[in-house]
Amino acid sequence: MTTLIINIQELLQVRETPITKVSGAEMAKLPTIKNAFLVLKDNLIEDFGSMDNLPEIKADKTIDATGKVVLPSWCDSHTHIVYAGNREQEFVDRINGLSYEEIANRGGGILNSAKKLNETSEEEIYEQSKVRLEEVMQLGTGAVEIKSGYGLTVDGELKMLRVIKKLAENYPIAIKATFLGAHAFPLHYKEDKAGYLDEMINEMLPEISKNKLADYVDVFCESGYFSVEETEKIMEAGLAFGLKPKIHVNQFNSIGGIQAGVKFNALSVDHLEIMNPEDIEALKDTETMPVALPSCSYFLSIPYTPAREMIKAGLPLALATDFNPGSTPSGNMNFVVATACIKMKMTPEEAINAATINGAYAMGLSETHGSITKGKKANLILTNPISSYYQIPYAFGSNLIESVFVEGKILK
Repeated sequence: MTTLIINIQELLQVRETPITKVSGAEMAKLPTIKNAFLVLKDNLIEDFGSMDNLPEIKADKTIDATGKVVLPSWCDSHTHIVYAGNREQEFVDRINGLSYEEIANRGGGILNSAKKLNETSEEEIYEQSKVRLEEVMQLGTGAVEIKSGYGLTVDGELKMLRVIKKLAENYPIAIKATFLGAHAFPLHYKEDKAGYLDEMINEMLPEISKNKLADYVDVFCESGYFSVEETEKIMEAGLAFGLKPKIHVNQFNSIGGIQAGVKFNALSVDHLEIMNPEDIEALKDTETMPVALPSCSYFLSIPYTPAREMIKAGLPLALATDFNPGSTPSGNMNFVVATACIKMKMTPEEAINAATINGAYAMGLSETHGSITKGKKANLILTNPISSYYQIPYAFGSNLIESVFVEGKILK
């Protein structure tokens, strides 16, 4: 099946030579072709260029994209899409003055979600989660990472990871699975933290590895959650089972988690709302991708990742949603891109790079996703007629997507 898209007002994120990520000043450069064509062959990008150089192509389907923009699908490298129920009441509690930490201290937060998940059947969790996955696909996400972490028991964590695996088998988008048993300490281990670490390392990880249920291991390294020492122990154990680390760090405090992530060559360090100069310095010249989650900052009214300081220091930056029931009940990457521009002062070019090529890097998908490159997956967004791609973050409340292509096919 050959699909030809012609008269594209502007084709974004065109990379003739494959790259893995963009950093520092390079993030401001978004290569594009105006008045472009694009050829999709089955599930891959076959060719592209200026309409002036359009070769003779025998296409099964031709789409006229006059006035429209085409860009690679969003690559959302940090989500918690698999969960049970919701935490609407906590949303109201925060409006009434309680902080995220206060809610967690009285049994809310992650422990609330864990209770619900362990009381819900695997089939029901799958049914709830697939609705969210279908929603984010319609919003332009073409690759997504999904974490466990609302089980906090051997059975609960394995149940979540099996649901993620089933989603990956039943849907055409790339899905990466991350084991986040170290999301919080369950109540019955509150006075025996070493006991929970032992359960994760000696019971959960062997089962996850045996059944090939995860690609990555994650830890919530934060005051009141997992210490740097505990984080390092879990990363080390994960690596022994072939799981590369991706860790939550610096959401509320800077406690040395970034340095620990770099030490263990983490693929990404995520959140980064609180960054000091030592944290930025530690990330320089590493293979670790910093990931910002601006809609989490928006929802919790906490600081935003200091993107300008980080980019000025030469770092790369990725953007992701953090889609979860407690701190970011939204998987809308369009809103993430807009919020990064509005609140973090990222340029549209930087934000689009962060949400495509750098997002792909942050989940190990650089070779197949994140740019318009020959041989990459034909996962694309075709916008409505718009004046320019600046309208994507500018018109932050509008749905500007006409069609989403996944594996070369338009989503129905």
